[in-house]
Amino acid sequence: MADRDLQGGDGIDTFPFPVELSVGGVGMQVGPMGTGRTWHADAPLERVHRIDFHVVMLFGEGPVRHMVDFTEYEVTAGDLLWIRPGQVHRFSPTSEYRGTVLTMQPGFLPRATVEATGLYRYDLPPLLRPDPAELAGLRDSLGQLRREYEDTATLPLSLHTAVLRHSLTAFLLRLAHLAASAESVRQRSDSTFTLFRDAVERDFATNHSVSAYADALGYSRRTLVRAVRAATGDTPKAFIDKRVVLEAKRLLAHTELPIGRVGAAVGFPDAANFSKFFHQHTDQTPAVFRAELR
Repeated sequence: MADRDLQGGDGIDTFPFPVELSVGGVGMQVGPMGTGRTWHADAPLERVHRIDFHVVMLFGEGPVRHMVDFTEYEVTAGDLLWIRPGQVHRFSPTSEYRGTVLTMQPGFLPRATVEATGLYRYDLPPLLRPDPAELAGLRDSLGQLRREYEDTATLPLSLHTAVLRHSLTAFLLRLAHLAASAESVRQRSDSTFTLFRDAVERDFATNHSVSAYADALGYSRRTLVRAVRAATGDTPKAFIDKRVVLEAKRLLAHTELPIGRVGAAVGFPDAANFSKFFHQHTDQTPAVFRAELR
């Protein structure tokens, strides 16, 4: 990627999609990964940063360590990382990135495609490991997309953009199928867990009570415990707490909000209780966590 003006305040930098640097000014880019890659000249990617666009990296070599939402992932040849808008991540300063990278601006694809491909399924893991047949299909599809992207002479811009959208949709449908398969069969089929997961994503900032979720969904607490444990291996309380901790980390890293206001934003009106909760789950105080990222 070429350099790009950043957006953001004194917290973690937020990088916008560089529309004017893409071929033909379309809302996507696809090309080789390599050394020296950056979104902005003055902000090395070895620092934690946030993006407002999709990034899909198909690795040709490895191992590479890459942090997404404060979890370190080790990827190797044939693996993919799918990083969604709003997620924070950090490139490894000691790894060489080789392969193909696709970036896409939100809004480039129509709503029906967005829904069909699960572009905003933040519950799905960013690390994907296709089997040989899946990998061959993804490579072929991504290769076709890259050829269409680079060919600006055959079609007028409007048709070129339309073909790109169709080619991108074909690749993303393959990717979405792989991402969905990464979930356990029980998780995909268990409607109880799905309803709970969606409710937590909607209400975690104000509701940390397992019993309250069970009542709202019309399940017994025991039924909810069985469903969540079968799908994730965690208790419902652990699932809620992980989501709260993730949001707290994002706010601590990305904003200059006082720690007390961060706590209030994730459901802890009392700053001391928030600090105690955060320390229990991370072995760090909120202040230490924030300082280590600056």
